Amino acid sequence: MKISSAAPTLAALATAVLLLAATPAAQAGTGPGVAWQAAAADADIDRYFQQAKAEKKPVLLYWGAKWCPPCNQLKATLFNRADFIEQSKAFVAVGIDGDAPGAQKLGNRFKVRGYPTLILFSPSGSEITRLPGEADAAQVMKVLQLGLSSGRPVKAVLADARAGKKLSANEWRLLGFYGWETDEQQLLPAEQRTATLAQLAKASEGAGAELAETSTRLWLKSVGAMAEGKAADPAQISTGLPRLRAVLADAPQAHAQMDVLTNEAPDLVKAFAPQPGDARNALVAEFDAALRRLNADATLSRADRLNALQGRVDLARLDSPRDDPNPKGIPAALLAEARDQAGRANREITDGYERQAVVTEAAHLLGSAGLWKDSDELLKSALARSHSPYYLMSQLGGNARKQGRKADALHWYEEAFNKSEGPATRLQWGSNYFAALVELAPEDTARIEKTAAQLFAEADKDPGAFYERSERSLKKVATLLAGWNKTPAQAAAVGRLKAQLDGVCGRLDASDAKARSACQGLMKKA
Repeated sequence: MKISSAAPTLAALATAVLLLAATPAAQAGTGPGVAWQAAAADADIDRYFQQAKAEKKPVLLYWGAKWCPPCNQLKATLFNRADFIEQSKAFVAVGIDGDAPGAQKLGNRFKVRGYPTLILFSPSGSEITRLPGEADAAQVMKVLQLGLSSGRPVKAVLADARAGKKLSANEWRLLGFYGWETDEQQLLPAEQRTATLAQLAKASEGAGAELAETSTRLWLKSVGAMAEGKAADPAQISTGLPRLRAVLADAPQAHAQMDVLTNEAPDLVKAFAPQPGDARNALVAEFDAALRRLNADATLSRADRLNALQGRVDLARLDSPRDDPNPKGIPAALLAEARDQAGRANREITDGYERQAVVTEAAHLLGSAGLWKDSDELLKSALARSHSPYYLMSQLGGNARKQGRKADALHWYEEAFNKSEGPATRLQWGSNYFAALVELAPEDTARIEKTAAQLFAEADKDPGAFYERSERSLKKVATLLAGWNKTPAQAAAVGRLKAQLDGVCGRLDASDAKARSACQGLMKKA
């Protein structure tokens, strides 16, 4: 295998990661925490990459937001691990807050959308891999080691795999635990992902027994990506169903595939047992038993254990319409478990990051079980202790909306927008409030125009408003305006808003062709 000039350094670091990952956190020394260096513009990034090259250190880039529950989960379970903190001294650790002035432009540069995204770069600046933020902290540490030990970009590894070339065991694992959910078409077009995952799963099966876990993961991800509520073909069912059952029945295998099993339980069941009846009931029972074990697994984080309970609720309401606010047939014992575990989490959690991650997840769990009163009470009780209460307010708005309580929904969405902080977040929360207004109070022309005008005014002050998440928020507003524009009064409001936006576009930096084009294209349909 060809080794890049950075490989010796990366290999040494990989050994350090592996040794640290094997050390209990309590014995490894806690240290002062990760020394994240904030980046808000291209100049910051360029400086950090120059530093990395000079010091022969890899770069670990974290893209997230203060309010984001999965980001807070990383802070509560990975970023505070003694081994991760110690290892971070060997990286140039760069943190991009999505609400920093130029953060959305940087999102465009690195092709990152979802919070959180973790990317490992070589000292020379080439992207090695994206870490799987949905995996548990111990797995992420292992993937970090895999990326370092490989020493070459995962894109090159994938190209070799697709060409039928021989890969090392660690390179196969790098593909199996790649952050496919945050790839953003960096490795391959989205429409090719399902077939590629299936191809990789098949190829890795022939690479030896030591790769059984990796090939199973690739296979599960390929089925989940293919399924999305669809049935597998008969040949896939006949060969795949026994394989899935073997994973579910084996506790170590289920633990290794925890994130895939919990997140994709309904799709996997529907793929292999497409019709209601005895066959589906049997598979659901086996799935439920595996999820019970994961829910009780003390080695997993509280959020991961709750996610296993969420998977059980998802399976219990498998034949209910996805948007049914009051699903029938959920066992009373399962409802009691949801109440008990949500309440216990609310009472016992003291860490603010964990609270933001777990309480919001628990509230979603309760709502999906039809326990709306419990969900609302949980969110309201957590408002005063949350560092981002506007996220919880938005959930309260969503709860009310799903139950048909229009006035309450609009109240909470408006509160969430008013209390939100940061330019990208305010545009996102404002567009959510705007969407609720158009759906729930389309006759309130004055309120709708006022909200859109406020969003355009805030975009006028934000140089990154026409990039990534912020651009998508503004596109959402413009698209909704186009559909809402039906009466003379509405047409007049849209005309005034278009004139306002024309002014915003005219004030953009003339050298920023991308932003000007995005701005000018917003209101064409409206």
